[in-house]
Amino acid sequence: MRILCIDIGTGTQDILLLDTRLGIENGLKMVVPSPTMIVRRRIQAAAASGEPILLTGVTMGGGPSHWAVEDHLAAGLDVFATEQAGKSFNDDPDELKAMGITLVSADEAEKLSRSVQTFELKDLDLPAIRAAFGRFGVDLDPLTLIAAAVFDHGAAPPGYSDRKFRFEFIESVVTTHGRLSAFAYPADQIPARMTRMQAVAASAADRDARLMLMDTAPAAICGARLDPLAERRARKVVANIGNFHTLAFRLGTAGIEGVFEHHTGFMTPEKLDGLMSTLADGSLTDEAVFNDQGHGARILSAAPLQVGLTEGDLVVVGPRRRLMAGSDLKPYFAAPYGDMMLVGCFGMLTAVCDVYPDLRDELDPVLANRDDTGTAPWDY
Repeated sequence: MRILCIDIGTGTQDILLLDTRLGIENGLKMVVPSPTMIVRRRIQAAAASGEPILLTGVTMGGGPSHWAVEDHLAAGLDVFATEQAGKSFNDDPDELKAMGITLVSADEAEKLSRSVQTFELKDLDLPAIRAAFGRFGVDLDPLTLIAAAVFDHGAAPPGYSDRKFRFEFIESVVTTHGRLSAFAYPADQIPARMTRMQAVAASAADRDARLMLMDTAPAAICGARLDPLAERRARKVVANIGNFHTLAFRLGTAGIEGVFEHHTGFMTPEKLDGLMSTLADGSLTDEAVFNDQGHGARILSAAPLQVGLTEGDLVVVGPRRRLMAGSDLKPYFAAPYGDMMLVGCFGMLTAVCDVYPDLRDELDPVLANRDDTGTAPWDY
């Protein structure tokens, strides 16, 4: 069985091609610029040459590409966008017009494309990934499954907080299901409100393999739990300190006991210590996080947990985990299978076992790193 995992973040997209015959450490890996960073660099190049741009395609992650569009407009250069591409920056057409973006129809976009630089927006570029592997003599096909993770705010109604809309969804999944794999969906079961996941599914419509979508932060938490030391702790706080967002779960024997999500840009080492401690002891409130420009918090279990006493009761992953390097809480920096950057891909694999029970028997031994895996011939 061959599974392609793509964890699409703000700074990088982290890619794992797993062949269950070879074992997980021998999976092929790439850590390359994220789609939004690629678009940002292309827009910056167009700005340097003073050219107007047209954005087509589907809804994708913003951040760096959004900032590049703002800089382009500030330089007095035109930005045209189709409706779906424009939603990468704001779901409200009036807000896009206020930014200075000119929305165009498909017919207008086709005409414009002959005279301006055109960039297709999409989070998942399977042809590019296939070509990259191909340069090393690896054919991606056939694949059993493609698993992709993105951070999805969802399409909030006009005038409603994106942060609140996002956290209400997290809260509903946590209180209804109580498990992290509930943040993963087959392509035909993605909630309607998760427009970025829907767009990724549309970008991968031309495929033979099954497709699973998952939220990036829960995927990272799932992966962190595969670290042997983290796995041994029955109760713990597991945090993913990403380039853009910080999400932490308090986990126990019965499942999820609490959660908060915030923006990494607002984090300091002191603030992180406070958030982790109050999530653990149960005193963290939704109001405190939201009023600090975060998404929110929810405590589901009154049983407190004290972190900082035993190694592994606070587990941290993510590209900005060094924010907690000097913490008095003695965080354990997890690296499942020896690789922190692929933690989201590993986490998606654990979710696959729940979402597709027919694949569990073959995947479970690989995730467990049993001695009898990895004995097949070297044939990708």
